[in-house]
Amino acid sequence: MNTVLGNIVLETIKDRRSVRKYQNQQIKDEELKMIIEAGIYAPTANNDQPWHFTVIQNQKLIEHMNEEAKKSMQTSDVSWMREMGKNEKLNIFFHSPTVIVVSGRKTAISPLVDCCAAIQNMLLAAESMDIGTCWIGLAKFFFANPKNIEKLNIPEGYQPYYAVSIGYKTSPNNKGPERNKNVVNYIK
Repeated sequence: MNTVLGNIVLETIKDRRSVRKYQNQQIKDEELKMIIEAGIYAPTANNDQPWHFTVIQNQKLIEHMNEEAKKSMQTSDVSWMREMGKNEKLNIFFHSPTVIVVSGRKTAISPLVDCCAAIQNMLLAAESMDIGTCWIGLAKFFFANPKNIEKLNIPEGYQPYYAVSIGYKTSPNNKGPERNKNVVNYIK
């Protein structure tokens, strides 16, 4: 049993935080490949591997995605979401140099869960390299318009679920909040 390696992995998990401020510098291709490889090696139901990763480093497209998402947010039934969409300063991708859209094959057994596992792997791989990430749920507002999806060249039969912003951190992660550890019961 290799507890040293296990401790390193657990520390990476504990250290990871959502990063919302990035350096104005593109991450290295080798780092990006490692992050994507981590996603590809996530567990999947029946080994479906139902994901597709769309890597966007075109800043005009990322800004367009931000603006379209905010327009869609303004039509939300939820008042605070509408107000958020009106915020001119808001950038749902936090001005990151890279965005990865994670899509799942619609005919897979559990594409959403499998894609979420891939995202978590990518977040942890990035953290292990001291690269910042944020899981972007608000990207769903961009995906709400089928014409927007066409701009991403996502393969036929796939549905985009989430995006991940990626970039070099401007500062070290803060210490995370205490966790509720009274959430386990054992049956032996």
